[in-house]
Amino acid sequence: MIEKINLGDVIEGTLSVNKSGSAYLVSDKIKKDIYVHKKNTSKGLHLDTVKIEIFKGRDRRLEGKVIEVVKRFKTTFVGTIEISKNFAFVVPDSPKMVVDIFIPIEQISDAKDGQKVVVELTKWGGKRNNPNGKVIQVLGNAGENDTEIHSILHEYGLPYKFDEDVEVEANMIPLEITEEEISKRRDMRDILTFTIDPDTAKDFDDALSVEYVGENIQVGIHIADVSHYVRPGTELDKEAYERGTSVYLVDRVVPMLPENLSNGLCSLRPLEEKLCFSAIFTLDTNGNIIDEWFGRTVINSDHRFTYGEAQVIIENDSDTIDITNFDMGDLAKSKMREAKFLWEVIRAIKTLDKIGKKMRAVRHKEGSISFDKREIKFILDEDNKPVDVSFKTLKDSNKLIEEFMLLANKRVAKFLNEKKITSVNRSHGQPDIVKLQNLKNYIGTLGYSLNIGENDNIRESINKLLLEVKGTSEENIVNNLVIRSMQKAEYSTKNIGHYGLGFMDYSHFTSPIRRYPDVMIHRILNRVLQGYSPYKEEKVSTKCKHLSNKEVTAQKASRDSIKYKQCEYMEGNVGRVYDGVVVSVQNYGLFIEISETNCEGFVSLGEISGDSYQADVDNFCVVGYNTGEKIRLGDEVTVVIKSVDVEKKTIDLSLLKL
Repeated sequence: MIEKINLGDVIEGTLSVNKSGSAYLVSDKIKKDIYVHKKNTSKGLHLDTVKIEIFKGRDRRLEGKVIEVVKRFKTTFVGTIEISKNFAFVVPDSPKMVVDIFIPIEQISDAKDGQKVVVELTKWGGKRNNPNGKVIQVLGNAGENDTEIHSILHEYGLPYKFDEDVEVEANMIPLEITEEEISKRRDMRDILTFTIDPDTAKDFDDALSVEYVGENIQVGIHIADVSHYVRPGTELDKEAYERGTSVYLVDRVVPMLPENLSNGLCSLRPLEEKLCFSAIFTLDTNGNIIDEWFGRTVINSDHRFTYGEAQVIIENDSDTIDITNFDMGDLAKSKMREAKFLWEVIRAIKTLDKIGKKMRAVRHKEGSISFDKREIKFILDEDNKPVDVSFKTLKDSNKLIEEFMLLANKRVAKFLNEKKITSVNRSHGQPDIVKLQNLKNYIGTLGYSLNIGENDNIRESINKLLLEVKGTSEENIVNNLVIRSMQKAEYSTKNIGHYGLGFMDYSHFTSPIRRYPDVMIHRILNRVLQGYSPYKEEKVSTKCKHLSNKEVTAQKASRDSIKYKQCEYMEGNVGRVYDGVVVSVQNYGLFIEISETNCEGFVSLGEISGDSYQADVDNFCVVGYNTGEKIRLGDEVTVVIKSVDVEKKTIDLSLLKL
């Protein structure tokens, strides 16, 4: 760590560029990021590894200027091509890429003016002092849904189809489950079993079974045994590891595994025999664990419920349910109409709901933080254009599934960690004290408090805060600020516990169809159960870092797809007036979340009517130069949609006089 930075010092780090073109050098060698004005970024691009030289800049502050690009973060970019007679330029989609790319006319491939393309940097130089590049792929016409979605995937280096050799290998896997394989497993085909998933789900990677043992209940949490089909060293396994996770975009899922596995072999579809890796718990009526068992099983799910259907059962006080509107195939429907089965499944879901609620109450009492973030859901037409928005709400049926998945993840992690072997933990460290102090300072302006002293129970104080803001206009922003004050959860061989959940041990065991770390946990657990030697820590640790990075990349792509659809939806509403909430204060303006649609737009300081405003970022507000009027983080405001740029995924607003 460099204790003091002096004039002339040369420091290496990562260049983080903002949309204005200026940047900061980020490095674990320095305590505070170093400002780099846009005229001093030279040939450095966003996330490049660079060396900067320290000099005295404006207001006699120490600033940096890029003197060397050590390593490019990326050399391919997505953008819109603008073709002239003798040359072309590509305007990058990313707001972090603030310089256009010059393309010699002989390097435009078969691109047409206005199309979206992928370009590769070739050199930097020439009369225009722009990076030079060549078109390596034409994505299609700008503004078309598939073109824009593929642009997002390309921007983050995410594939949207499988190579032929991977598909061929997947298609060669036998469909039949042999009697020999069944004989190696715990046979649970005759136990009452069902899945509960979203109504749009195509892959079902978890199921629950219920069996009564005297006054207790035996609950099976059955997870698709992906590791049986995806073997180490195969092309299928290499591709799944490289992808790391399925990517969830607004209009599609980019799967980690080919469809015949994710939606076929490994999907726990009703009335089909399926191979699983299971965690089976004997619980009392309060959810206390009396006994547990982990191992490979074979199941046959009796029925597939949607969350809505399970919710109908939970909310109904009687033992009879009208199943007329349930979405069922003929076989499942005939079984559901058997009085004995219908009574059993109603009893099972109601029992699991009651136990799950008791388990959740204990978890929250022990410090698990209760986030309730509002998530947007788009209603798309046949062309994938957004025609309406709604908000996802978690009901008891969602929480039931969540509670039993948490139970399995926690107990599997504890079982493995007690063996003191190398495993894949889902680690979540304590929150950043500086960010917590900023949060405390902000909520203090709203009349709330947060105890973050050395002897304070910070989790308890955070939960108290989240409960206090529930239902208020500032609920969503406080939730977001609390999340931002937290460390990012990651995969690690080091077990530091999961702070947010309040668990000493936690792993990901329950979603191997869409998460590679879960496949690794299944393999590790099987090696322990079979008495084989554990994996080497260095190898597992390297994979954990790769998979953590892939998860972050997938989340960024998902957010970009939401921004794209938000802009598409708001494009037709230019000139409309909306109510909103200030969710971020920057030196150059305000970010406003529109309450009706959850879409976020930007108001520059010059677009606030009634006065000339200056930003006071340290105090979370902008201040009127003449009136002294303050607009604070969390304030309810009225805005008008000024313009929408779908390709840049930005919404510009004007703020009307308060």
